Amino acid sequence: MKKLLIICLCSLSILRLQAQEASDPKAIEIADKVMEAMGGKKAWDETRHITWNFFGARTLTWDKWTGNVRIDFPKDKSVILMNINTDTGKVFKYGAEQTAADSVKKYMKAGKGAWINDSYWLTMPFKLKDNGVTLKYLGEAKTEAGKDAYLLQMTFKEVGNTPNNMYKILVEKESNLMTQWSYYPKSTDEKPGFTRPWTEYKPYGKIILSGERGDRDLTEIKVFEALPESIYTDFKKPDFSKAKDFNKKKDKIAF
Repeated sequence: MKKLLIICLCSLSILRLQAQEASDPKAIEIADKVMEAMGGKKAWDETRHITWNFFGARTLTWDKWTGNVRIDFPKDKSVILMNINTDTGKVFKYGAEQTAADSVKKYMKAGKGAWINDSYWLTMPFKLKDNGVTLKYLGEAKTEAGKDAYLLQMTFKEVGNTPNNMYKILVEKESNLMTQWSYYPKSTDEKPGFTRPWTEYKPYGKIILSGERGDRDLTEIKVFEALPESIYTDFKKPDFSKAKDFNKKKDKIAF
């Protein structure tokens, strides 16, 4: 078991090194500045529970340390409780827990897909140097708001559900924060599928996050130091009122 763990860790390290070797040194330098502006890698690693509402369609609660995820769908009152590392969990739908193996498997896949997509819309600036990501520095540019910025290109190798995607992001020189992104369904596309702002950063515990995406916003963003295990095991709608909420602490980071 220890040998297997060592092999897996070595493989991940190799993938990370390969991606960084393929990335431009200038792009890596800018990515490091973004991470620092967002609170730093240590603060990100120490951040545990994050909850947010994805455009009113669903609310996600994510334990970064364990991989446990809760997804609440208000429209039909369905709930997915799962672990995104093991792809296991349970589902409440149509007023009851769904236990048929094929149904559970289907909803685990759907839940993981939702988490991959929705967490990227919230935490992408922290993931610029993830395994399988290649960064290219494309020069200087201006945001749609007229701010001077660095232009980076992100492509992917054998990661995520849509590895053919490409993003171009703008990092403002003054703040070192990513404030605009453009999405390309394919890395060969000349025009983006959309371009949106990534603004109105606010402190959440030791990190900062942005929910402003133009005409669509991520809302109800909160970071918790600790949550009861029942949040990830009980279909009952969670009550966050008694949880230790980093958003109410006085030691918010300055930015």
